[in-house]
Amino acid sequence: MSLSTRYSPKETEERWYAHWEAKNYFHSVPDEREPFTIVIPPPNVTGVLHMGHMLNNTIQDVLIRRARMQGKNACWVPGTDHASIATEAKVVQLLRKQGIKKGDIPRDEFLKHAFDWKEKYGGIILDQLKKLGASCDWQRTRFTMEDSLSKAVIHVFVDLHKKGKLYRGLRMTNWDPEAKTVLSNEEVIHREENSQLFHIKYNLVGDPTDGIVIATQRPETIMADVAIAVHPEEEKYKHLVGKMVLIPLINKPIPIIADSYVDREFGSGALKITPAHDQNDLQVGERHGLPVVDILTEDGKLNAEAQILVGEDRFVARKKIRKLLEDAGNLVKVEDYRTSIGHSERTDAVVEPRLTNQWFLKMGGFAATALEAVKSGEVKFYPESMWNMYYQWLQEDNVRDWCISRQLWWGQRIPAWYI
Repeated sequence: MSLSTRYSPKETEERWYAHWEAKNYFHSVPDEREPFTIVIPPPNVTGVLHMGHMLNNTIQDVLIRRARMQGKNACWVPGTDHASIATEAKVVQLLRKQGIKKGDIPRDEFLKHAFDWKEKYGGIILDQLKKLGASCDWQRTRFTMEDSLSKAVIHVFVDLHKKGKLYRGLRMTNWDPEAKTVLSNEEVIHREENSQLFHIKYNLVGDPTDGIVIATQRPETIMADVAIAVHPEEEKYKHLVGKMVLIPLINKPIPIIADSYVDREFGSGALKITPAHDQNDLQVGERHGLPVVDILTEDGKLNAEAQILVGEDRFVARKKIRKLLEDAGNLVKVEDYRTSIGHSERTDAVVEPRLTNQWFLKMGGFAATALEAVKSGEVKFYPESMWNMYYQWLQEDNVRDWCISRQLWWGQRIPAWYI
């Protein structure tokens, strides 16, 4: 046999990896040796691995191979994650290209397409890990929606519910109009973007010559307004508190209220209160006993409550309402400004604050336990400077209950029935 004059990484790597697998070098069974186990953070079955996976898996492989060399019983458990929102979004896009709408097929048929996707791309991902030379115990490969793991999810859900850690409630949540599901705070990516501030005049009831000007980035939600708020110490507005104004375009009367939440330095110093579409407005509304008027559908279109432009997409409606306000004489001015806008991590849709019934996990106790683990030295950070960021994350003021429910077909199902 002649020796090639050129080194071929592909040929050499494939030959040696096949040898390692044939000899079961990466397989582990419990014995008297000190165990050393890593459960791979399972990559999402949404396509192929990226450079972040390369770095992460290389570090894990270094650690697991070092443990083997030290004589430990090393086991690296591989697997893939069903990634509910990301995968469902990919499958919906695939079906759309085939002329199939998710809403036109039953759940079981959709799941068949989703599992087909998982088999294709999950297999690609595992093959890519092998191409990297990852020394995983492939006989232990798992998938987060396989029967045994789904049963484990249900067991934990029931256990947490019995312990009072889980609850269902009507809360302001992050809504993805593209995926038509709620998102946790961690699934919202905030970006600084150019926007516009619309200064709109609301005329006083009975006196169209007088009124109050508010500044808003979202003129398409004025039909959901339930009040105009001013700061109680703002002299120029004190005479207006208690009076009524008309919402432009629909002429619905709403009160002018005083609340210290209002920032006197922002815009005109007056604020429209829209509890159904803003978390802070909801809190103001609750303090003053105001109603909640929701004018958006789950896919971000105006519903019948809006009274005008029903069925229009929220951003199309924004442009049309600008023109309507100009024609009606209620648009005072429009100014450019920079603001932070939340986008869905998976679909990139602009996230809509929405009042919905969801399941939440109380995070206070978990955060305290995680904080104590590092304070006590049980867990160490490398580099140590990362401790400061971790500490800030887990402060009581920063910890929010985790919204765990999603409005999807692909994923673990919450074991709750309503009668």
